[in-house]
Amino acid sequence: MGSQRQALRVLLGHGDAAPLGNDRFTFDGRLYRGTFARRDDGTIVNVLPLEEYLYSVVSQEMPPSWPDAALQGQAICARTYVLQRSDPRRTYDLVPSQLDQMYGGVASESPGGIAAVDATQGSVLAFGSGFASVAYSSCCGGHTESSADAWGNAALPYLSGVVCPWCSDSPNYRWQRSLAFDTLGERLGRALPPRARVQDLRIDARDASGRARSIAIVTDLGDALVPGSLFRRSVGARVVPSLLIGSVAHAPEAGSALLEGTGLGHGVGLCQWGAHGMALAGRAMSEILSLYFPGTDIQHLS
Repeated sequence: MGSQRQALRVLLGHGDAAPLGNDRFTFDGRLYRGTFARRDDGTIVNVLPLEEYLYSVVSQEMPPSWPDAALQGQAICARTYVLQRSDPRRTYDLVPSQLDQMYGGVASESPGGIAAVDATQGSVLAFGSGFASVAYSSCCGGHTESSADAWGNAALPYLSGVVCPWCSDSPNYRWQRSLAFDTLGERLGRALPPRARVQDLRIDARDASGRARSIAIVTDLGDALVPGSLFRRSVGARVVPSLLIGSVAHAPEAGSALLEGTGLGHGVGLCQWGAHGMALAGRAMSEILSLYFPGTDIQHLS
C-alpha cells in the first residue's frame, strides 16, 4: 500500500498561474495550496500534499453541513480513490472534475470538510493486501449497483450491490421524466436503424439491482436493443438520473413516454444520501463503510 505523504498532481488545465509564496499560488484568479508545474503542452499541474487536496474535495463532493460520520466516510473514500489511481509513470494523477473528483482549491474548502479529513488522516479502505476499488454516487435509489454490471469489469465481492434503506430523503429518490420520441431518435442516432422513427420504448432486461440492462427502442423499422448505459449516456445523465427505472408509461399518441425511477448516479459503492441517513440515525462512519463495501477494512497508512 502507498503513503499519505506522497505529493499529488492535479491537472488544472490551460490558464495563468502565479506563485504567492508559502506554498500557495493562483490559477486563473483562484487560490490553491501547494506549488505548480507547467507541462510541455502549457497546461498547469497543481502539486500538493494529499491531505490538503482532500480539504477541497470532501467539501465539494458532499455538503459540508452533513453529519460528521457521513463526511468522514466520504473522506476515506476520496483518499482511497486517489491512492488506488495514482501512477508515477504519468505526468499527473487526477483531473478536477466528475471524471475523477471535484476540486476547486482553497475557496471550495469548508470547516466541515477539513475536520472530516483531519479526523480520518491517513485512513483508507483496504481489501486484502491492497486498496479497495472505491466508487460513490449521490443516491442509489434503494439498492446499490454491482460494479461488474455498471462497467463490465471483473466482479468484486465488496461491490456486488447491497440493499440500502437509508437514502429516501434525497430529492432524487423518486423522479419522473417525459422523453419525446423525436428527441430520442436524435440522441440515439447510430444505435437505431437508418432513418427510423421512434414509436415507443420498454425495459428489455434488468440486472440484479433492478436497473435497466437493456432498453428496447420500438421504431417503424423494427426494435433496436440499446444497452442501458448507452441509453442514459446518449439521452443525458441528468435527463435520466439513474437506470433504476421502475416503469415506463406508454403514450405513443402523445409522441413521448413517461419514465418513473429512483436514484441519481451510477449507484456503485457509497450512496452519499444513504450515508447521510445512516449518520442521522446515529450510525458510525465504520458502520456506513461496512454496509456499502462489505468485507473491506479501514487501515491507517504510515
